[in-house]
Amino acid sequence: MARGSTTTRSESDAAESLIGRGARIRGRVHGDGSLRVEGSVEGDIRLAGDLEIEDGASVTGDVEATSVVVAGQLTGDVASRGPVTIRATAQYAGNVGGSEVILEEGAAFAGRIEAEFDLPPELSERTGGRGQGPRR
Repeated sequence: MARGSTTTRSESDAAESLIGRGARIRGRVHGDGSLRVEGSVEGDIRLAGDLEIEDGASVTGDVEATSVVVAGQLTGDVASRGPVTIRATAQYAGNVGGSEVILEEGAAFAGRIEAEFDLPPELSERTGGRGQGPRR
C-alpha cells in the first residue's frame, strides 16, 4: 500500500488485479482471482473471484463473477454466484442474477432482476404452501 494512503481494506479484501484509471481494455477478460475496474472495459468479464466496478469506471459487456459491486457504469448482463450490489452512484443497464441483489437508493437501473429467495411464511400460506420464490 502506498505511503499516506487512506485505503482501509485489509489485504485479504483487496482486489487481486486492477484496471486503473485511464486504462482502456478492449476484449474479453478472464481470471481466476478478483478484479477492480477503475478505467474502462469493452468486452465480457469472466472471473472465479469478485468484481468491483468503481465510481467513474465503465464496463460494456456481460459479467460472470462470484460477487459483483457496481458503483460506476455497466451495460450488460450480470450472472453472479453470490451477491450483486448496485451502489447509489451506479448507472446500470442490463439484467442481473445473483443469490442476493442489493439496489441502493439513487442508483440508475434499467433491466430485470432475478434473485433466489424464500417467501415469508405468511405469503407461503397464501400461495398454497409453496414456500420458495423463483429459482434460476
